[in-house]
Formats: sequence, structure tokens, C-alpha cells
Amino acid sequence: MSIAQESARRDEPYRIGLGGWGSSGFPRAEHAERSFASKRVITAFGFWIFLLSDIVMFSALFAAYAVLSGETDGGPSGTDLFRLESVALETACLLLSSFSCGVATIGARVRNNFVHYGGMGATALLGLAFLLLELRDFTDMIALGAGPARSAFLSAFFALVGCHGLHVTLGILWLLTMMAQVFTKGYRPDIMRRILCFALFWHTLDIIWVGIFTVVYLMGLAL
Repeated sequence: MSIAQESARRDEPYRIGLGGWGSSGFPRAEHAERSFASKRVITAFGFWIFLLSDIVMFSALFAAYAVLSGETDGGPSGTDLFRLESVALETACLLLSSFSCGVATIGARVRNNFVHYGGMGATALLGLAFLLLELRDFTDMIALGAGPARSAFLSAFFALVGCHGLHVTLGILWLLTMMAQVFTKGYRPDIMRRILCFALFWHTLDIIWVGIFTVVYLMGLAL
């Protein structure tokens, strides 16, 4: 390093040249290489953005339902259509699936195949039971002439509850994919990140369902 370069390095206010000088006479940007975020951080950040965007979408659907819940156009209302015992059973299935999902995540962390596969299998079965019960309710409502085209209230209802059911369906497919990846590749760090992301997604669906159960069904039956 020449005397002029050494002097410039000492006088540099931001100390960019801490990594030394390259052959071109410019300082090496070793600090820039160290500043790159790890893949784990990037994955977590991107997934939280996805979850927040999903929450924004459901917030819009909740708002639409709140505005249109009384617009029955002379057709049936929630009091005429909702069956609390069926919805309570759906809620129990989904809440239990959240517990089994947590057990599966713990099993993955401790590398216990029995706990992990058992928890994931229970989560899939409970999620499937939830979907079948919800599909039965939808079928019964449509058979009574209360389909989504009957009134604005029913359009908002099917949009909100049906969108949640679609997310549960995609969650079950994701779950089965994760089980296959663990079986073939083991508990690699990247797969552990995906398991954690799935668990966050599934728990978010449970929280949204609690809101649906309260706002749509309980308040609908109370009106």
C-alpha cells in the first residue's frame, strides 16, 4: 500500500477501507459481503409478508360481511340457516388440529419421527374432518335455495367462509408435502424452516376461524 493510500485510509470518515485495499486501488467491500441477510432471515421475512397480506385479505372479507350481513333481500338469514352444533364441531376439529400441529413441530425439533408423523397425521385428519363438515353445511344450504346468488348476505358469507375453507385445503396439501420431504430428506435446516412456516400458517387459519365463528355464526344466531 502506498503512502498516499495509507493516508487516505486513515482520513476516511466511514472507514470503508477496513477490509484492506484491492489491486485496483479501491477498498475491498468485505463489510458488504457480511451484510447480506442469511437465507433463514429472508425466508422468514418473505413468509411474514405473505401472512400479513393474507390477513389484509380476510380483513376486507370480514368488512364486506359486516356491511352486507343484513342484506337478505327477503331470503333466509343466519338464524334460519346456521346450525350451532355443526359449527361447534367444526371449531373443535380445527382447534384440536392446532394442538396436534404444535406437537408435530416439537417432534421435528427433537427429531422424533413418531411424534412428528403422528402429529402431522392427526392435523391432516382433523383438517379433513373440518372440511367435510363445512362442505355438508354448504350443500344443505344450497339445497334449501340459499346459495351465494340468493342475496348479498349469502354472497359475503360464502366468500368469507369459503375462502377460509380453501386455505385449509391448501394447508392440508402443504402438510402432506412436508411429510413427504421429511421422509425422503430428513430434518434438514431448510425443511425445518418450512415446517415452522407451515405451523405459523395453520395457527393463523385457526385464529381467523375463531373470528368467523364469533362474528358470523354466534352473532348471526343472536340477531
